[in-house]
Amino acid sequence: MATLTVLKFETAEGAEKALEVVKDLSKQHLINLHDAAIVTWPEGKKKPKTEQLTNLTGAGALSGAFWGMLFGLIFFIPIFGMVVGATMGAMTGSMTDVGINDEFIKSIRGKVTEGTSALFLMTSDAVKDKVAEAARGMNFELIASNLSKEEEDKLRAAFEDEYSQQ
Repeated sequence: MATLTVLKFETAEGAEKALEVVKDLSKQHLINLHDAAIVTWPEGKKKPKTEQLTNLTGAGALSGAFWGMLFGLIFFIPIFGMVVGATMGAMTGSMTDVGINDEFIKSIRGKVTEGTSALFLMTSDAVKDKVAEAARGMNFELIASNLSKEEEDKLRAAFEDEYSQQ
């Protein structure tokens, strides 16, 4: 099963740099990268810029419509108001099956703000110790995942251990 993970970075460039690391891990067959998208929110801009990793194809890749709807829910629906929000809420009921619910959306909306960036990853089959080693030195926060609570706690603990040793 693929995992949707969202990592927040304290700089507008952080997500793009991290994606390069994940792509390299994928080339080494240490993680299966199905798809990814980046949200960058430079200082002084009213809204974020979104970009889907378009060079991935195959059964695991998500459509542009998926990313568009997800980013619309997270970043643009509050602008349009309650009526559009309610309509979109009804349309996204099936997204809860993959862990995308109101809590997921509110968490990302509250944390990805001006001056930050986020990396949205759809992955599977990670060699966890190698991925954790490659992530050493990257300053990020795991803000959302559709892993089980136990799996997410283990992932958070692994990265917290990495940071506490620096």
